[in-house]
Amino acid sequence: MAIGEKALAELRLPTGDPADCPASAKRFPDGGEYRIEIPSTESPRALATVLEEADKRKVPVHRVSQGSGIMLMTDHELFEMLEIGRKRKMEVNLFIGPRATFDIGAQAFSAAGKALGLSLRGADQLRFALMDLQRGVEFGLRSVLVSDIGSLQVIGRMRQTGELPKDLIIKTSVMMAPCNPASAKLLEDLGADTINIPSDLTLPQIAGIRAALKAPIDFYVEAPDNIGGFIRHFEIPELIRVAAPVYLKCGLRNSPDIYPYGTHIENTALALSRERVRRAQIAMEMIGRYAAGAKMSPLGAADLGIPVHPRKSALAGAAKKVGRRG
Repeated sequence: MAIGEKALAELRLPTGDPADCPASAKRFPDGGEYRIEIPSTESPRALATVLEEADKRKVPVHRVSQGSGIMLMTDHELFEMLEIGRKRKMEVNLFIGPRATFDIGAQAFSAAGKALGLSLRGADQLRFALMDLQRGVEFGLRSVLVSDIGSLQVIGRMRQTGELPKDLIIKTSVMMAPCNPASAKLLEDLGADTINIPSDLTLPQIAGIRAALKAPIDFYVEAPDNIGGFIRHFEIPELIRVAAPVYLKCGLRNSPDIYPYGTHIENTALALSRERVRRAQIAMEMIGRYAAGAKMSPLGAADLGIPVHPRKSALAGAAKKVGRRG
């Protein structure tokens, strides 16, 4: 036996990337092989724009995700965004807390320090991230995006002990994307329910990770420029076959990085949201043309992190404001 094979086998990890890329037999609980995610949906207006465009183009949207963080949303915006998701029975996934790139340290911006990604710097930032999550949960959030392995461990433990809702979905960011089966399995063991893997992996490498995981894989079929800018539309049928259950993420090449979002760039953010939905239409047409037999999860699936009614302890005025605005 080659060096390491015994250790890998004991951990139930593949001993190599399967060159034949076997079809995945794993599925979402509803039997679906794939779902559609629109990332970088940063505000209630952006979410409304995504849904308006999706309805127009007949594009299914199971999940939207946001990158700027709960901390940069007002109570009113947070309530309104989650309320839209609750009414549409779709998952609204929000990033938590501060991050290395928001902090005073310069290493995250240096050539050698980029491995810090969006980690949390110090015990204070970890505490702030948990405070951010608690606020989101009080407003009805049931899907959280994390980019720090320590926060993943703590949040997973808090969910286990009942300090956080049992139905909270924990999604890991592409900024901590695991590149091999052991790394991916570690995130799953720490509590990740859905795992974003790098968009530059080959199909055999993806097949190796799928063999190690039960959790759904999140995959950018079109990646933003700052994580490579890959456009893998023609590979979507094979990605579904090999990686199922998989969230197909429709990012956007040749577009500005809008994190952290604010109303000063709202028009840009809305335009990008509309175009991401158009890219999702292209993805759906690709599936219809070359993988018509692939099964999509129904919208409103039971295991989605659909927002719930906010707790009474959440800001009551936020609900009234939304009600007045109609």
